[in-house]
Formats: sequence, C-alpha cells, structure tokens
Amino acid sequence: MANKFDTIAIHAGQAFDPTTGAVIPPIYQTSTYVQESIGNLRGGYEYSRGGNPTRTVLESLLAALEGGKHGLSFASGLAAEDTILRAILKPGDHVVLGNDVYGGTHRLINQVHGAWGVLNTTVEMSDLTAVEAAIRPETKILWVETPSNPLMKISDIAALSEIAHRYGVIAIVDNTFASPALQHPLAFGADVVVHSTTKYLGGHSDVLGGALIINDDELHEKAKFLQFAAGPVSAPLDSWLTVRGIKTLSVRMERHCKNAQAIAEFLDGHPAIEHVYYPGLPGHPGHELAKKQMSGFGGMISIAFAGGAVAARQFAESMHLFQLAESLGGVESLVNYPSEMTHASVRGTELEVPDNIVRLSVGIEDVEDLIADLKGALPGA
Repeated sequence: MANKFDTIAIHAGQAFDPTTGAVIPPIYQTSTYVQESIGNLRGGYEYSRGGNPTRTVLESLLAALEGGKHGLSFASGLAAEDTILRAILKPGDHVVLGNDVYGGTHRLINQVHGAWGVLNTTVEMSDLTAVEAAIRPETKILWVETPSNPLMKISDIAALSEIAHRYGVIAIVDNTFASPALQHPLAFGADVVVHSTTKYLGGHSDVLGGALIINDDELHEKAKFLQFAAGPVSAPLDSWLTVRGIKTLSVRMERHCKNAQAIAEFLDGHPAIEHVYYPGLPGHPGHELAKKQMSGFGGMISIAFAGGAVAARQFAESMHLFQLAESLGGVESLVNYPSEMTHASVRGTELEVPDNIVRLSVGIEDVEDLIADLKGALPGA
C-alpha cells in the first residue's frame, strides 16, 4: 500500500543507520571516499561533488514528495534554475514566462542567459490565448510560477502543460510558494518542478538550497551531468538540515495556511488597504482554480496600500513580530517591500512591482499576536 504524504515526508529515502541503529541518517561530512581498488567504489561514491549519501537521502525524499522519478539538490534555488535552463537551452532559444515571476528568476533568464543569446517573452499566464500566441518555433520552455511572487496569481498548470506539449515545449513549474504539501505540478502534466528549498521545505530560515524534480530520464541525466560538471551542489550539512525541516512540512503548512487565511480576512476591507492578494479569499480571481489544484491556499499574502509608497514603507518598517527581511517560508513571520528588496532587479521592466505593495510571509506564531502586530502598524492605528 502506498504511503500518504505525511508519512513520505518523514520516511522516504531514509533508513536507520545499520552500524549504530541511529534513527536519523548521519551527516556524511566528507569530500572524498576510499576506493576498494582503482575504479572499484564503495557504495558508488567517489567524490562529494558527484554524490554524497546525505544528499542522496534528500534527493530521494524530494522526488517522493513531488511524486516524481528523479530529484536533484542544489546550493540555492537559483542554482537549480540555472542548471535546468542550461540543460535545455542554447543560444537563440526562447522562454515564455509569467509577467509576475520572482525577480531573481527574471534576472537569471533575461540578463544572465539573455547575454548568452537566450530570448524571452513575459505574458499573463491566466490568459491561455496569450500564452499560446507567445510560443514561437524556437520556444523551448514555458516557465510557470503558481502562486506567483508577489501578486499571488494562480496559473492553470494542466492547461498550460497541455499547451506546452502541443508545441513540443517543456513545462517547468516553480512550486516554492505552495510546496508539495499543497500542490503537485507533475500530477497536472508539468515536466519539471523547481523549488527554493530555502523556503517552506527547509522551513526554519537556517539553510540555503534548491531542487529539481524531473520525470524524463534523458533530461534528468543532462541536469545531473551539469550538477556534477559545474558543481552547484548542496553540502552535506545543508542537505541534512533540509531533510530535518521536511519532516514537519505538513504540520507547518497547516498552520501557515490557517494563520494566513485569518490575516487575509482581517486585512480585506480595511480602509487603509486598496487590495489584498490571497487566493484563499473568494474574491481572488484564481480562488476556484486554487481550490482545484491546491489542498490549501498557502502562507503568503501581498497587500496594496491606498496611501501609496509612503504608507507601504511605513507599515513594513513599523512591525515587531513581522520582521523586515528578504526570503519567506520560515516558521517566523516576515514582511518584505518587494519594489526595493526581492524585486528591485525588475524595476523599469514589465515586471515592475508597484511601490504600494507589501508582501507578508505568515509564520506559525499565535495568530492573535500576529494580528495585534498588524493592527499596530496599519495607518490610523
């Protein structure tokens, strides 16, 4: 009988240590491995850039969480993104991506790979006609981020994957905001799932990491070769910390979702706020779609202030439990001002984030304390 998600998160890819009986697999903090003889490897490990038992545990776990065949772990989310882009693209190729993706993703595709001759088009992913029209003969990737960062747009993974496959394009879904606890893009037809494991998978703001989950054997081999040849691998301790974080992913996501829903409902309709971006609100344009492809609405909220940039900045700098910081997905609540922080690199482009937007990463603290913190920072308090 197949195990369910909560059991997979605790046990997949892991077994007690056969030497000592330790319940938790050890950290193999080593760079190299003794060989029986030249080319005769013990357990298949030669050098830790190519493979490490602790990283193997994490990669097996990541694949199991997403229901995929292959998992690869990296030193950061952008290292994972860069690897899959290089595994697929060559100069002259084209990428279609959403008009509300993470600023670092756009910077990587537009500036780093753009300098190498890769082209891109940004499009509103909820407009399937526009997405299809943006695909060219040289298009190789359809890059989907759902929910999106920071405007919490919801994209139809199944419909977008079908469009991509109709034109021989690879559908890649960034599942960082939802996590596999809430959404499984491969089950909706996606070819590759990308994660910043720094966020909800690690969950404690103490480790950097990224991941790819791939079903296609040939594409996996290409990405795995680049992981080895270029070396953007996750270190043993980072891998171990991520595995540790994943064990509580399901219960943490329950609290993230519960707290975020309560906070979104509290903020919705407040006179100082122009708009609340949260798919758990019935008025969100992606609410019904989110209900179909997600098991919860997540812990991320963005809000637009009626008082413009001045009100948004003052709010972001006035809270105590919500700490002003980059990143998201940890147990603690964070507040972010995207236009000058996470998305500063897209200012002046079609992805520019309005300067009255503030993004909240809702943690797992007591929700009454969080709401009291928000009340104290809102204009007119």
